[in-house]
Amino acid sequence: MAGLNKSDMKNPVINWIDTRMPVFTLMQREYGTFPTPKNFNYFWNFGALAMIALMIMIATGIFLAMNYVPNTGLAFDSVQRIMRDVNYGWLLRYVHQNGASMFFIVVYIHIFRGLYYGSYKYPRELLWIIGVLLLLIMMATAFMGYVLPWGQMSYWGATVITNLFSAIPLVGESIVTWLWGGFSVDNPTLNRFFSLHYLLPFVLVGVVFLHIAALHITGSNNPLGIDVKGPQDTVPFHPYYTIKDSVGTCVFLLIFAILVFFFPNFLGDPNNFLPANPLQTPADIVPEWYFLPFYAILRSVPDKLGGVVMMFGSIAVLFVLPWLDTSPVRSARFRPIYRQLIFLLVISVIALGFVGAHKPEGIWVVIGRVATTYYFLHFLVILPILGKLERPRPLPESISRPVIGPGGSGGGPLPGRAPAKPMEKP
Repeated sequence: MAGLNKSDMKNPVINWIDTRMPVFTLMQREYGTFPTPKNFNYFWNFGALAMIALMIMIATGIFLAMNYVPNTGLAFDSVQRIMRDVNYGWLLRYVHQNGASMFFIVVYIHIFRGLYYGSYKYPRELLWIIGVLLLLIMMATAFMGYVLPWGQMSYWGATVITNLFSAIPLVGESIVTWLWGGFSVDNPTLNRFFSLHYLLPFVLVGVVFLHIAALHITGSNNPLGIDVKGPQDTVPFHPYYTIKDSVGTCVFLLIFAILVFFFPNFLGDPNNFLPANPLQTPADIVPEWYFLPFYAILRSVPDKLGGVVMMFGSIAVLFVLPWLDTSPVRSARFRPIYRQLIFLLVISVIALGFVGAHKPEGIWVVIGRVATTYYFLHFLVILPILGKLERPRPLPESISRPVIGPGGSGGGPLPGRAPAKPMEKP
């Protein structure tokens, strides 16, 4: 019949819905029979884990918002009331508070996987760019959420970070005034931060769907970094990767539960147990741990404007990464020099995290500047040059041979392989 979808669903109710709105057919095509490279490792779990973390954050955030009061005179006390008087309020708050950290851990590992296996290269450039945009929205959402408890570190963190925009020539002061809603961090600031913190996760969901759509159009990368040659290289997403993702989800939830029930304040700052006091500046103003590397980059540059440019540049460089890496080979498995340098990049980012947690003095200043220098050298200098000079190992002929053939998991070249070829383009 004209206008109706031909549905293969066995359940009569689902079939009736699907013929009129083929949502179940779409889900089956995109998450059931969708062909996926057969050699995924557990690094490919982290995309699904990021989605689970986002759903947990939205669900707990909605219930917390029902009891939170976005007023400078009442915000701190409303959080204490949630912790003490609201049924299971302590659990909601601790899950939401530590969920932010778990979300960033999962996303940072997801980004590392993309860097290691070259998931940002042709034809997945737009997929990568949308992913970096997701990171920016996450960071903005997390920053605004950290301000809401209205403790000492919340207030002074908001003051310091928003003041950074004053370094922008001509329009900086106007931007700061607009962010504050006045001439200092006060009630209008808290109100707009609460509104945006509630709104942005739903924006994040929309961008996540764009990210998934781009992924399903270009197809997934894989640990070998080579293109799928045919049906023999793929398996259906369900049940193979739904089961594998469920294993990763159980491990993720176990670690999450241990953090919430045994170490709920381990990643927090003691100063945030004190109400915000504009007349008393804390001895050390330190952001949440997931912002520490960027905070260290900011403080590594003596000039305020230069520090702000470098801090935002550390994210901006990721947007153009697909064009900075000139190597025709995706996966670091076949790039011996790049494989060492990517771990050196990870070490430099971790070092920046430690630097950001300490006062900018003594050896920490030196470490911060060295790590910052390497971070930008890696993307802006090393990758463009290395891609032209490095000699990659021979690539496999297909995904199937290293998976089921004598090469095992694909870690080593098979006898008689041809030299590495550039990635296929139409």
